[in-house]
Amino acid sequence: MPSDEAPIVVGVDGSETSLRAVDWAADEAGLRGVGLRLVHASSWGESYEGVTLAEDLVRDSRRPVTAETVVEAAAHRALRGHTDLEVSTEVLFGEPALILVSGAANASALVLGSRGRSGIADFVLGSVSLTVAARASCPVVVLRGSHDNRARSGIHRRIILGVGEGTPDDAPLRFAYREAQARGAVLEAARAWRRPVRKAADSPLMAGGPARPPEQLAVQVLEKALSGAPPQVRLHRRTVEGTPHGVLLGASVAADLIVIGARRRPGHPGPHLSRVAHVLLHHGACPVAVVPHRM
Repeated sequence: MPSDEAPIVVGVDGSETSLRAVDWAADEAGLRGVGLRLVHASSWGESYEGVTLAEDLVRDSRRPVTAETVVEAAAHRALRGHTDLEVSTEVLFGEPALILVSGAANASALVLGSRGRSGIADFVLGSVSLTVAARASCPVVVLRGSHDNRARSGIHRRIILGVGEGTPDDAPLRFAYREAQARGAVLEAARAWRRPVRKAADSPLMAGGPARPPEQLAVQVLEKALSGAPPQVRLHRRTVEGTPHGVLLGASVAADLIVIGARRRPGHPGPHLSRVAHVLLHHGACPVAVVPHRM
């Protein structure tokens, strides 16, 4: 696994959303005190005509857009508000998702925009962001929703953590703790629960036992997972009736970041993400961090 001191890697393709990802990642790198690496995956002889490019790249119509000018514009954007940030650029030739997954081996996090130069969000999510989120060995942040592009000054000062069956030292938990501390934000740890569809005659509900066993179980799971939370983190615990993807999707409207875990399946190299991850990456109202669980 890459170390927390490794650089943050951003995939840039010349689209406005990828440059907004650069803005977000530059703030994040400043908060962590790490470098920023801007990677552009290009095919030989790639043409940039007839595609939707960022204003930074089309402002000077006399200058042709090339792979080099794409990463140059991204570096200039990153340094606007972070003059002391260590920024490196790289143009690699090949399939974008494979290049970014390979780059994750030497990154503390990967940051991607939600759509590319085509402007068709679902297509690009399917071909790049979803594949990278499913396969990368480091946390992957996909910039969803109408956010302010800044890690340092989120408008809600609220981070949501979807709590699964993780242990107290699990990677998604540690990632969420660090993000909340760095931003001075409240961390809201959420666990969804559902009522049983059918209740047996001898169940606690029918026998005058505890009113909501599923909710009590959710509280227990939440408490166990959060037992190792740093005392300096402002932590709110929340159990909500509903589906996990529905609960987190609703919470994303008033959050600066949502953190969820992803389990890699040994012996299954292909993409695998939960329904929760798919829903949030396609429809979330704020940036989504997909963090691999420790094996």
